[in-house]
Amino acid sequence: MNFKKLTLASLITASALFAGTYNVDTSHSNIGFKVKHLMITNVSGKFDKFSGTFDYDEKTKTLNSLTGNIEASSINTENEKRDEHLKSADFFEVTKYPNLTFKLDKISGDNAYGKLTIHGITKDVKLDFENNGSITDPWGNKRVGLSLSGKINRKDFALSWNKALETGGVVVGEKIKLDIELEGILAK
Repeated sequence: MNFKKLTLASLITASALFAGTYNVDTSHSNIGFKVKHLMITNVSGKFDKFSGTFDYDEKTKTLNSLTGNIEASSINTENEKRDEHLKSADFFEVTKYPNLTFKLDKISGDNAYGKLTIHGITKDVKLDFENNGSITDPWGNKRVGLSLSGKINRKDFALSWNKALETGGVVVGEKIKLDIELEGILAK
């Protein structure tokens, strides 16, 4: 084996020692959102059932991939009547479109670019990205924390139900603020 091949093999082996696949720890993660209600306040919500994996290189502190799946029927705004409306054909139509998905395309500086699918429609999105670092927990598990946030327009995903207000404006705002906190555990 020549020196170039030996060096390349050493680099690949060293990278493999630091890179790993992490499973999202749903008990320490949150998929949250906010939307304007009656144009005067924000209503917050989250999804209770989701999963995901990501590849993270500990040595370079680099997120290489991220995929996530959210069960649309797990939407939770702490108001049962509103949640049932959000699950209906007026919004998520969960019987026809049971999942929301995200697949990372790339990280560039403080931005994450990826494909978000909601209501059967896939759009490119740009989110603010924060790498919160890694740690070994008291039980010996390697963990990584990531944050994603940003805004999307719900009408881009055919979530267009609304009602006009007599005073002007609408019941539900178009812009959705996303706030995602992910904690991953290194897969063994």
